[in-house]
Amino acid sequence: MWKPNQTGSQPTMPPTPTPEPTRSIPVASAPEPPRPAPSAPPAATGEQATIGKGLFIKGEITGSESLYVDGKVDGSINLPGNRVTVGRNGQVAASITAREIVVLGKVRGNITASDRVDIRAEGALTGDVAAARISIEDGAFFKGGIDIKKPDAKPAPAPAAPAATPEPAKVTA
Repeated sequence: MWKPNQTGSQPTMPPTPTPEPTRSIPVASAPEPPRPAPSAPPAATGEQATIGKGLFIKGEITGSESLYVDGKVDGSINLPGNRVTVGRNGQVAASITAREIVVLGKVRGNITASDRVDIRAEGALTGDVAAARISIEDGAFFKGGIDIKKPDAKPAPAPAAPAATPEPAKVTA
């Protein structure tokens, strides 16, 4: 390569280029890829308790947060206003009362939901269901009765005054 401080109009042989050391250029870190949503999203309070695979609970469970059951529960679960999810490994022999109930494992007992009940493909429920909405996926096992409750009764609107009939639009040519 010709340099201005060299004499002559033509450079002789260019010097052998030395490889430039690699430099790391700071790059704004890419945002972390979104994680798949958990099968049991927490309730509005942001809190969720978990009963793990190795736990066995016998008795009554009450509280004010959502619950994910992957172990065994024998008794009753009463979490009104929250979500109860019975995981794939979960085995529940209890009556369940909650806002929303999702069954991925096995449940033996009556369940009452103020909003909805989902029985997923790998889930099994033996017992009666009382809920505003129910969803049973293909492949799920269900044996029991279903009582669809209307959502919280809203006051019926007062009868409206008879509406005046509008005059037909006049077309002028």
